Amino acid sequence: MRILCLALLCTTLAAQNRPPATPLITHDPYFSLWSTTDHLTDSPTKHWTGHSQPLTSLIRIDGKPYRIMGSDPRSVPALQQTGMKLTPTHTRYTFAGAGLEIELSFFTPAFLDDLDLLSRPVTYITWTAHSTDSASHEVVVLLDASPSLATSFDGQPVTAARHRIASGEVLSVGTRDQSVLNRSGDDLRIDWGYFHLVVPNGSATTSIAPNALRSFSQQGNASPDDDFEAASPHLAAILPLGSVTATPVSTHILVAYTETYAIQLLQQNLRPYWQRDKLPVATMLNTAAAEYAQLEARGNRFDADLTADLTRTAGEHYAWLCTLAYRQAIAAHKLVADAQGRPMLFAKENFSNGDTATVDVLYPSAPLFLFFNPKLLEAQVLPVLEYAAMPNRWHFPFAPHDLGQYPLANGQTYGGGEKTEEDQMPVEESGNLLILVDAIARAEHNTALAQRFWPQLTQWAKYLRTYGLDPDRQLTTDDFAGHVAHNANLSIKAIDALEAYADLAKLLHHDAEARDYEQTARDYAAKWVAMAKEGDHYKLAFNSPNTWSQKYNLVWDKLLDYNLFPKEVRETEIKFYQTKLNQYGLPLDSRADYTKLDWELWTATLADSSAPFNALVDPIFRWTNETTARVPMTDWYDTKTGKQSGFQARSVVGGLFIKALADRPLTEKWRAK
Repeated sequence: MRILCLALLCTTLAAQNRPPATPLITHDPYFSLWSTTDHLTDSPTKHWTGHSQPLTSLIRIDGKPYRIMGSDPRSVPALQQTGMKLTPTHTRYTFAGAGLEIELSFFTPAFLDDLDLLSRPVTYITWTAHSTDSASHEVVVLLDASPSLATSFDGQPVTAARHRIASGEVLSVGTRDQSVLNRSGDDLRIDWGYFHLVVPNGSATTSIAPNALRSFSQQGNASPDDDFEAASPHLAAILPLGSVTATPVSTHILVAYTETYAIQLLQQNLRPYWQRDKLPVATMLNTAAAEYAQLEARGNRFDADLTADLTRTAGEHYAWLCTLAYRQAIAAHKLVADAQGRPMLFAKENFSNGDTATVDVLYPSAPLFLFFNPKLLEAQVLPVLEYAAMPNRWHFPFAPHDLGQYPLANGQTYGGGEKTEEDQMPVEESGNLLILVDAIARAEHNTALAQRFWPQLTQWAKYLRTYGLDPDRQLTTDDFAGHVAHNANLSIKAIDALEAYADLAKLLHHDAEARDYEQTARDYAAKWVAMAKEGDHYKLAFNSPNTWSQKYNLVWDKLLDYNLFPKEVRETEIKFYQTKLNQYGLPLDSRADYTKLDWELWTATLADSSAPFNALVDPIFRWTNETTARVPMTDWYDTKTGKQSGFQARSVVGGLFIKALADRPLTEKWRAK
């Protein structure tokens, strides 16, 4: 009964809300498919970049064709969409007409505590039909996949093939040239590896040809396999549901994308984590097919329990925001294995320059991983620390910004790269890594990471001790806002990072250093209060009167129990922020009306009670339902108009889980039931 009630809560909550864009297939920065309209039949499915990658579904009811996914062919009428329900791992559309109700669902088993499963690049698409008019109806469905799902540019030559595995038939398409890891950049798709349709054993028929949609809509069959060499060989499968009565009937298919190598790290090509031991693609697909039923049940339990947990933590609006963030945040990463088989997780800076392993991007996304599986945060931090420890590559006394441009992690490209200090982020990145390494040590009860890279952490702590209290003219993670000297929020990060170093020193029994740096952190916090105070709030910059800013970095003082800053600082800021709210949220600072979604939730988490927290969160909830930016959720938008300022589909939305993380001890690991 409890599971049923929780499932109803999930369903009711999702049915009331409208996502900016709806996740369909969400695995990594290249295999990421979305619907950007309210109705699944109003537009083609799209890659997160906005480029069309059509996945189309038609249904014939008693011989008459209807569209239920995709905007083509326009000559085929769309069946009326009656609902859409979004949960953390599922997207479900319902349609009604011609005496039937149809559910079309997309399920990605993105469980962060199961790395093999998380890395497995398979999504399940399921059609379920039942009669609503007491009559029986003959029902057949079609799924058609465009070869653009395996290309980065229009017109790239592709090849298609079919082969049989134990669980069914596999149709595959990929580029002819297969130039592996051939380029890096932002507005790109993958053009090596293969997109697959896996059709389970049964009565289905398949086709590889460009005209299956026309053939199915006109004759109810698939076009013959006489055009393998066509310029546009679509993959298609026809799945008959037979005579459908009031008893629901289901059929499903698997969609997958496989590539031999996914990331290049310091000139070494790395395999996807699931293939670290060279597991054959056929074996992986057979396993995925065999596990469909049990994973579907597990996903339903996970969705219900997580939604209820988030609702208990901070209410339905907060639960909805985390639901929107969950698959998006995960799909902005790629999980690979290094030469020793260790997991390494690389984020891509989607639509902000395409960098990978960006420290000030993994910092805001960290709450998602600390909440579910800290090992995955360690898998992001590890390659950065190893790079920083290379004296022949990283020469500076502060931490690096990134490891390159996705998918080529061959060394920092941002700002001065490895050559100069120009436009680096010394205080920002050094502070980020010190805080995160301490958070990992706390969450895992393990100091191995800190011990291994203690020389680097010590060097960065020394840097922050010298330059962190009153930073000079530097960029922060909010680099779009430009350089700011004497930045009060950046100073908070440096102070908390000094305490993080002191905490790590204590855990590693470097007692003298622990006492020394803890005293420094406490002295700096007291100085900060005097330097930043301005009447009823604290300034944007120490030397800038009549300014203010979100002090989101202060959240770690609360989460990690540093308690360096008086409680009154948080209370004063939260009270002041409520006087600065616009229709769609709290501006980032006094200079402009735009904001950052992740930082809004961090700032709201400074509140010690639900009323001020909700005061900051409710406008964000309203924005997600009303924004005209129909893209995978942007994290940079205007708080008055709701318009997108930039960025979309980024991993930083994982930061929305900060409130859930704050609601329990950091060492308590949440697990799928």
